[in-house]
Amino acid sequence: MRVRFSAGTHVGMRREVNQDSYDCKQSDLATLLVVCDGMGGHAAGEVASRIGVETIVATYSAEQPPEDSLRQAFVTANQRIYSEGHGSMGTTGVAALFLNDTLYVANVGDSRAYVVREGQIRQISRDHSFVSDQVAAGLMTPEQARASNIRNIITRALGHTTEVTVDLFTEEPRAGDTVLLSSDGMHGLITDEEIAEVAGVLPLDEVAQHLINLANERGGPDNITVVVAQVDELDDPDKPSRVPATVPLSQQPPPTDPRERPLSRMSLGLSLLVLVSLIGLGIGIVWVRSAPLTPTVDLTASSVVTALSSTAPSSVVTSTVAPALTATGTAVTPSPTVTPSPTPTDLAPPPLTPSARALPPEPSGSTP
Repeated sequence: MRVRFSAGTHVGMRREVNQDSYDCKQSDLATLLVVCDGMGGHAAGEVASRIGVETIVATYSAEQPPEDSLRQAFVTANQRIYSEGHGSMGTTGVAALFLNDTLYVANVGDSRAYVVREGQIRQISRDHSFVSDQVAAGLMTPEQARASNIRNIITRALGHTTEVTVDLFTEEPRAGDTVLLSSDGMHGLITDEEIAEVAGVLPLDEVAQHLINLANERGGPDNITVVVAQVDELDDPDKPSRVPATVPLSQQPPPTDPRERPLSRMSLGLSLLVLVSLIGLGIGIVWVRSAPLTPTVDLTASSVVTALSSTAPSSVVTSTVAPALTATGTAVTPSPTVTPSPTPTDLAPPPLTPSARALPPEPSGSTP
């Protein structure tokens, strides 16, 4: 996979020290990009971000599985930063690894990874920040989060504690895709739509600097770092693409056919009702076919005479009969009624009518 990249960083308009760091490492097989945004005192943040970038780049090994190697690189960076500052300093971290026609992204904190494809932008990483948790819980809109005074409070960082959880994501890039890493000094001031427009219009070498300048024009209250990469060619251009994964690998479901859609609760209930009805209908048909036919009795006058002449001793003739009417309403002479004695066939039970079992009521609320 052939990848080109460019990068830039700036102290911003209000800071005295640039606590952002970045690095890019490229070999014949892989390209690794890293951005860290430090925090913790006048110089501690600068030290933390530098240790983070250097450790991630140095620890990553192509001899291990990509996910394991990236995770271990972040864990090692966390240990070294904590050993240096004992929890008094920390840094965010986001990395993008291009290897074997696959993009692997790891992140801790609120530095971001984006992919821009055919003018559309999508955030790959997940912010570990207080306002991001509020948005996920539906307590705050993305617009409110962007303007919040507490948007810089992060919930996860490298070097803050002895252990750290690293989020990992995978993407299947296409030729022409642009992948962008940034600290919040840039994406905190520039909307995703503006980032996509700049990345889609300007040459690769100008994208990072243009975004940095735009953030500074809007006040530049924080350090600004941007790393941009473009996928020029894949190793296997005919490789079929799948739906990109945008959740951590540990939470990804098994691949499914994108044409398949899960049943809603209502659809599932109706399906079960139809299934039960069909099963009942099938049981009824089988029972009717297997049950013996019940003979019918002809009660016309001629049939009664014939029956009287050949009836068995077990038959009983009633002496009281009711008058009958013809189809035209004309009275006819009533004939005696023969009541045959019960036979095993007459004692056969009536056919059962299976009924569909009622489904439980729909639960209130919806499943997220």
